Parts: sequence; structure tokens; C-alpha cells
Amino acid sequence: QVQLVESGGGLVQPGESLRLSCAASGRSFSVYTMGWYRQALGKQRELVASITSSGNTNYADSVKGRFTISRDNAKNTVYLQMTGLTPEDTAVYYCNAQRVLLATLKTLYYWGQGTQVTVPS
Repeated sequence: QVQLVESGGGLVQPGESLRLSCAASGRSFSVYTMGWYRQALGKQRELVASITSSGNTNYADSVKGRFTISRDNAKNTVYLQMTGLTPEDTAVYYCNAQRVLLATLKTLYYWGQGTQVTVPS
């Protein structure tokens, strides 16, 4: 079982930066692929960025060059550094942890409670 707690959301002006953090409790944090998703009002949840246990990263096209995901396995924490924020980035941001159990090939998913990021127009 993994528990995820996000922090760092808030209200920022267009062009400003924000760093989100997600602290994980539980075992074996380092083996999980960690991700940040977001859900804007009236829209589906979408992947923003992910980072594998080996450090490989993946980004949504809309955030490439502006957002950076990183992880600190010693602190059981994953970060999302966001720069050049626009009103289109307004959403609830969720932290996600997932891993595949090799014995059963079952994928485990865990979600945080979300943190609001608001960029007014």
C-alpha cells in the first residue's frame, strides 16, 4: 500500500512558476513509476509527466519545455517544477504511483488527493 500526499499548489500569475511535491509513504518507492496528472473543470484527467524507476521521463506535448518531473528516492518524493504557467494549466494536479507485479502482471495504481493550481486569465 502506498499513500501519496501532494503539496505546493496555489494561485499564481501567468508566466510564473510553481513546484509541486508528492510525498509517498509505504514500501519500495523507488520501484514505482511516478506520474503527475491533471484534471481541469469539465475535462478528463490527463497525464502531465511521468518518471520511471530508472529515471526515464515522459511529458505531455502541452508542457514540454516548461515542466520538469524529478524524483528523490531517498526522500520518497516526486516533484513537478512548472514554469511559464498559463491559464490553460489551471487544474487539480494529482500524483500517481504505479508498478507491475511481476508474479501476476497485475498493475497497482495509487492516487493522491490532488492539489489545485490556478492561473487566472
